[in-house]
Amino acid sequence: MSHDTSYPAISDLKARARARLPRFVWEYLDSGTGTERARRAGSEALQEIEMMPSILHGEFTPDLGTTLFDRAHPLPFGIGPVGMSGLVWPDAERHLARAAAAARLPYTLSTVAAQTPEDIGPLAGKDAWFQLYPPRDEGIRLDMLKRARDAGFKVLVLTVDVPVASRRERQTRSGLTQPPRLTPRLMAQVALRPAWALGMARMGLPRMRMIDGYSGDTSGLPSTAHAGYLLRTSPDAAYLDWLRAHWDGPLVVKGVLDPADVPMLEAAGVDGIWISNHGGRQFDGAPASARQLPLIRKATRLPLIFDGGITGGLDILRALALGADFVMMARPWHYALAALGPEGLPYLVRILTADMSANMGQLGARHLGDLPERLIPPRRG
Repeated sequence: MSHDTSYPAISDLKARARARLPRFVWEYLDSGTGTERARRAGSEALQEIEMMPSILHGEFTPDLGTTLFDRAHPLPFGIGPVGMSGLVWPDAERHLARAAAAARLPYTLSTVAAQTPEDIGPLAGKDAWFQLYPPRDEGIRLDMLKRARDAGFKVLVLTVDVPVASRRERQTRSGLTQPPRLTPRLMAQVALRPAWALGMARMGLPRMRMIDGYSGDTSGLPSTAHAGYLLRTSPDAAYLDWLRAHWDGPLVVKGVLDPADVPMLEAAGVDGIWISNHGGRQFDGAPASARQLPLIRKATRLPLIFDGGITGGLDILRALALGADFVMMARPWHYALAALGPEGLPYLVRILTADMSANMGQLGARHLGDLPERLIPPRRG
């Protein structure tokens, strides 16, 4: 049976992924924190955005290309970071990096990935981004930046919305620890998911290999307070200034929601702002990224990267229409990988491209820059 008829949407890949993953892995990937209001709000806010279709505009093939940090991309989206991707699917980081390079999309490697920058940089190629959870120790900081630079990473992404560990109650209830340890309870779940189990048997259970190199061998920590938290700090403006002075490529700050923070970021010399509520995994009272995007767009001319609640190609167009320059996704790529294995990644690129093209045809938008004029202002009262 064709993937096109079985999995025409991200929601289908998500359902298939859930059926193939042990429950504790699914909870790690899919959960938020608190009541998960902030997690749900991401997609709900996007669904409220209406755009006016067009008639009598004739035939055309929409141009989906864009440029970001002087790099031309055929599509306006990329792969956002997920810590320990290798837990979701065996060797996930390598699969993701290869798929991104093949499609000429950015791939963002997490500090707390299951692979090191040296493993992934050569695979991701010219569009390798490195996401930094800020180490407290300056020596570790310098070493991480050097390793990322030497491995070919071009863009540095400082995550600023994790000042403390969140509770992530669903994830905690699952029994997952860091590094993962298969207790009898978790083994019972693994036994029901043979594809995941066989892959992990070949690869071995993942660890945060970069972090382990600095923290030593730690075990038995809750998954919400893993070894990465032993090293990191809550950064301040001086920390950002230090980072700007020590990284000579594009610097992006991830986790911005308040337009009042924009002047400080501009003064620090950042090259881009990543609007995100961390997928609803950090603070359940946070606003949806889509609600803050227009406000931040009004406050700056810097490139804006967006994530949060993307369920298909139309949502990508909505975010671009609201003022984003580029869209990053994290969970959808992992749904695709868990659902179909490595072939799920180019398949996701294909269905997103088809969805965007079809909707741009409905809108009469020949270029991505045409999208804002098709927005329908929100109704008042």
